[in-house]
Amino acid sequence: MMIENAQILANPNPSSEEAVAELKQVLGPTGFYEPRGKDAVLLIHGLTGTPAEMRHLARKLRRKGFSVMVPQLAGHCGSIKELKRSRWQDWYASVDAAFQYLSDRHHKVFVSGLSMGALLGLELAAEHGDRVAGLGLLSPTFFYDGWNMPKFRRSLLPLAFMTPLKHFLYWHEVAPYGIKCERTRAMVHAVLENRDSQASEKVGIFKTPLVTVYESSKLIAHVTESLSRVQSPILVVHSIEDDMASTKNVDFVTQRIASNDVETWLIDNTYHVLTLDRRKDDVAERVGDFFSVRAQPALAA
Repeated sequence: MMIENAQILANPNPSSEEAVAELKQVLGPTGFYEPRGKDAVLLIHGLTGTPAEMRHLARKLRRKGFSVMVPQLAGHCGSIKELKRSRWQDWYASVDAAFQYLSDRHHKVFVSGLSMGALLGLELAAEHGDRVAGLGLLSPTFFYDGWNMPKFRRSLLPLAFMTPLKHFLYWHEVAPYGIKCERTRAMVHAVLENRDSQASEKVGIFKTPLVTVYESSKLIAHVTESLSRVQSPILVVHSIEDDMASTKNVDFVTQRIASNDVETWLIDNTYHVLTLDRRKDDVAERVGDFFSVRAQPALAA
């Protein structure tokens, strides 16, 4: 049973219109909730991304016995104007509300995020301590230093952040869009080329306002300060071919967190968007296994 915008049932069946309204508010227009087991996984999509990029991982986790929720981050999946109005605190509020919702209804709650979603997951763990039963960090991005990132992004953008230009300029993401799989990349390109009216819901926004990039830089700075408070079990998965963020990001996280339960997996034959690319099945299996071992004994068995 999939629960999303047009056909919402609470956990698993709401007894009132208020319960339905509450879940709708937590999910956002494009988010979804798939109840299954007593333990749940909160999945967090990336900056300018969409819940759709987490759907394959959600399906695999549900088959392993987990309930799964993927909320839409504030300001995302709509117009660029809506995105520009959102701040990193709004994005965090979206995942915090989803985490609270799941915590009230499930025995254990695990969290997995992609790219910026991984950073939001780290902040959840810093704020909520051992209530976050485990973290699956997919392509965590503190540095945009991958092979497809031009140097001026690192050197000139911080200067633009200090001027009013940040409210008027945009960052245009170009191929390969974090995807090595030619077929998947072609599908994304086709949606963008056809100017699909639902492109922001299907594939996300690829024209990022500089003010949004600025907000993400503030999130990075904030989470960097929070890392020493993260004690949850952590799995970090990062591609050695990542076009957006190098494996330097893995060391940056693992050397600063307080957790004593840390696993890392450097994977090949995929780019940045691990949940959509060639190794998506392998990634889902590894994340699911990591969570299952730390879930309820019955579920792990």
